[in-house]
Amino acid sequence: MPMDKLQIETRSDAWLRGHLPRGLRGAVLFVAHQLWAGLFGVIILAALIVTKAIWQPDWALARYDALVVIAVVTQILMLAFRLETLDEAKVILLFHLTGTVMEWFKVGAGSWSYPEPGLIKAFGVPLFTGFMYASLGSYIARSLRLYRIVLAPFPPFPLVAVLAGAIYVNFFAHHYLPDIRLVLFAATVVLFFRTRIWVPRPDGHRSVPLVLAVLMVAGLLWIAENIGTLTGTWAYAGQARWDAVSFRLAGSWYLLVYVALATVLLVFRDACRPAPPTAPKASPATARTPGTGRP
Repeated sequence: MPMDKLQIETRSDAWLRGHLPRGLRGAVLFVAHQLWAGLFGVIILAALIVTKAIWQPDWALARYDALVVIAVVTQILMLAFRLETLDEAKVILLFHLTGTVMEWFKVGAGSWSYPEPGLIKAFGVPLFTGFMYASLGSYIARSLRLYRIVLAPFPPFPLVAVLAGAIYVNFFAHHYLPDIRLVLFAATVVLFFRTRIWVPRPDGHRSVPLVLAVLMVAGLLWIAENIGTLTGTWAYAGQARWDAVSFRLAGSWYLLVYVALATVLLVFRDACRPAPPTAPKASPATARTPGTGRP
């Protein structure tokens, strides 16, 4: 069993359950699980904040280049300590590349820019940016693996792949053709309105609608966007540093989550099921005696 699941998550869960009031336990555990699954993204976001606070312009290494080093070292350590599997890393690398290509296009089109100097850049884009996209893929992959998530009832994967492809192409095409994001929003609801995220529990399964979960993730990513602009890491065209990022970008992230999900599911196809999981049958030792309300 991977070290992170056996030694870190299990022990931290036990400690939290033993030290938290019952009324707070569920909420705190939920947040802790999300942060642990999104470990890569948490580290990258922390690096944006810390480097902005301490970096000096006369230092030999530019801040952007330091962020590249931090991201690469983080990825190596996550593999070395088995916080990611090699198959996960391959899929995350694919999403890293697709994200970097989109960054090149968007910066070239003037949608946003990276104002600070740096040597490890290509087409005006510092290469740590691909890791920011990869952190989304890492969060999804680790969530599926760590918490044995089942997505059901899941639509046919070819339809999901077509939708993800259309979303990705529209990020480029809307600069030249009519923007079809409203159609794509509707398509996500039509395709996934029955799909729920199922998480096993000792007493059965808990579930949440997939579309609702994606909306929540998009909102968190919008907050991360604001942290990026407040730290001056990137700048949107016509936006002052202290202005909030347009909430329209939450819609862009909502769509991009489906691209990341389709990419991760190339490896985690077993998580997709045509029907919801069934509750485990109670063993004789734990079965309740009728009328007693207890074992």
